[in-house]
Amino acid sequence: MTNTTTPAQAALSTIPPDIRCAQDYERLAQQFMVLPHYEYVAGGCGRDITVAANLNAFALWAIYPRLLRDVTAGHTRLTLGQQTFHHPVFMAPVAFQQLAHPAGEIDTARAAQAMQSCMVSSTLSSVRMEDVATVANNGGSPRWFQLYFQPQQNDTLDLINRAANTGYSAIVVTLDASIQAASLRAQRAGFRMPPGCVAANLRDHSAPASITLSPGESRVFQGIMRDAPTWKDLEWLMTQTSLPVWVKGVLHPDDARALQNMGVAGIIVSNHGGRSLDGAPASLDALPAIRAAVGSSFPLLLDSGIRSGSDIFKALALGADAVLIGRLQMYALSVAGALGVAHMIKLLCEELEICMSLAGCATLKEINRGALVRCGASATSTDCPPHDNSHE
Repeated sequence: MTNTTTPAQAALSTIPPDIRCAQDYERLAQQFMVLPHYEYVAGGCGRDITVAANLNAFALWAIYPRLLRDVTAGHTRLTLGQQTFHHPVFMAPVAFQQLAHPAGEIDTARAAQAMQSCMVSSTLSSVRMEDVATVANNGGSPRWFQLYFQPQQNDTLDLINRAANTGYSAIVVTLDASIQAASLRAQRAGFRMPPGCVAANLRDHSAPASITLSPGESRVFQGIMRDAPTWKDLEWLMTQTSLPVWVKGVLHPDDARALQNMGVAGIIVSNHGGRSLDGAPASLDALPAIRAAVGSSFPLLLDSGIRSGSDIFKALALGADAVLIGRLQMYALSVAGALGVAHMIKLLCEELEICMSLAGCATLKEINRGALVRCGASATSTDCPPHDNSHE
């Protein structure tokens, strides 16, 4: 009988010897997480169509190796707005990290600080943002706070003020998850949120008011979506904080242009890791059109589907300035806590540097669309270089 209450193995205090690449943490995590918790993290929503699309999108691109390039002055530093980062590997705002490890977001913050990675802390963190800040205040890269609009405006204001007062240097507002379809994978595994795993940042907030529907009204349209944010809410938010406001969850170029015109600091191209609309396009597939819509200099990040340094390279080549790591973060956390997350970040950074070296790119700015070739059934004749038979 499958054990659904305790993991097969407690988190380690050392790096497992059979970890050879960052993605190996995904394989090992199944031994360290309670099965329903693993299925909840690994799954998306609905039938996981978009989860699969995110992974498949990266496989449709290949990277050109280039010869005789001097990369001995190479580095992975970048600047976004007024902030400088040591590398483009950020930690995505993954909720309820105590599902993976008892220390939850505290250990992720320790890892991010050690590896100089920007951590984006979730509204739905299982640890208060102030406690995360205490760990991360010792140095490292900037940290950002991810915001979900709350039903009561005062509660939203409380969150952004607390973030500003505890040293978070940007607000990332997620706009693509006002409603989420249930994860069939998690349901079939019998997932239930453990009693002790709660949204710690919201503990002191008032309970959402119950919604009474009139006869004939929809539980979705007039019910759940009644408190969904609108453009007016975003406009209000931007008047309430001096911090840069990023928007996460953008897939359509028209939305990207509208947000740019509104004055947001940047955009995160994301389908919520396949956890919002099942059937949405892969984030990587949406990226080039959004980059074209906002121009070459507007800050763009990408998440969803990244498992390797070569995936990061492809995302940067197609228009992203940096990427956010979600599920791999949870997998590494479950295996070895802060040490595992730090090791996963190190592996991704080294995998990216190896890829850059072989592709002849000494800096992130040198990575562009010309470094890639479209492969597979969807490739066209213009995607592939002409065949040179002069040496045959």
